[in-house]
Amino acid sequence: MMMANVLDRESTAEEALGKIDLSGKVVVITGATAGLGEESARVMAGAGAHVVITGRSQEKLAAVVERLRANSPDARVDTVMLELAEPESVRAAARRILEIAPRVDILINNAGVMAPPLERNSLGWESQFAGNHMGHFILTGILLPAIVAAAPSRIVNLSSSGHQIAPVNFDDPHFEHQDYDAFIAYGQSKSANILFTVALADKLKDRGVTVNAVMPGVVKTPLFRHIGGTGTIGSSGMFVKEIPQGAATQVWAAVSPDLEGVTGRYLEDCGFAPVNDDPASVATFGYRSAAMDKAAAARLWSLSEELAGERFDT
Repeated sequence: MMMANVLDRESTAEEALGKIDLSGKVVVITGATAGLGEESARVMAGAGAHVVITGRSQEKLAAVVERLRANSPDARVDTVMLELAEPESVRAAARRILEIAPRVDILINNAGVMAPPLERNSLGWESQFAGNHMGHFILTGILLPAIVAAAPSRIVNLSSSGHQIAPVNFDDPHFEHQDYDAFIAYGQSKSANILFTVALADKLKDRGVTVNAVMPGVVKTPLFRHIGGTGTIGSSGMFVKEIPQGAATQVWAAVSPDLEGVTGRYLEDCGFAPVNDDPASVATFGYRSAAMDKAAAARLWSLSEELAGERFDT
């Protein structure tokens, strides 16, 4: 009898996908011009999915399409320009995605930025909260009819153990009344990713859509460019993943039959993460109980709708 393939922190996206056939499925991936997004698009397009990828540069998007088709000549790929930190760009991108794909089987909210200098969008929102959370909140909200239409369907939100650095500051999420700290802002945005997951999973639990948050691990990607790369992190003893390993958990979350009906969870290393409420353990493994608090999740949902200036039908 053949043993089932056991996945762990060293597994790759291809191993997480296995022999699953995605023909006829539509997969939308944000931030797919490099790193985890591109690798996820590569393996899923190779499995027959129609992949819609977003990015901030038309030139980079075109280059990714060329690479994807070099890997899979018959790959079906569409591209959409998207600046997640700007709501009007998000709305325009969402409309374009709906034109391309009236049904969306899988949405992977992959894009993110980590610890940049203080920047604000056109509405004055702090850039990490704006891009890492609000952009994906608005995009997901607009795409919901297409996602529900494709049920059983899945939403995967990338978070990070960095959420352990800071919760959401509901009184001052944009650092208007406190000194800006790039890591606090990053931690807040990653906490928001989990709370958004919890709230949305609860709202969609009876509509055939699952929503889970993913910690990809410490991965050699451009995400770390603002803090000097992954070299210093690796020297601290933390396990640093290559890109194919880093993309494994989000691919697993998106396609694995083991996760059918599983929703509102925080995943890492192709498994279910444990609770880690040790205050001395910061940005390492597991999740803080507070990040799964339903009252905080509902409060974030209300704040997000207020900032977006619209309500989404869930």
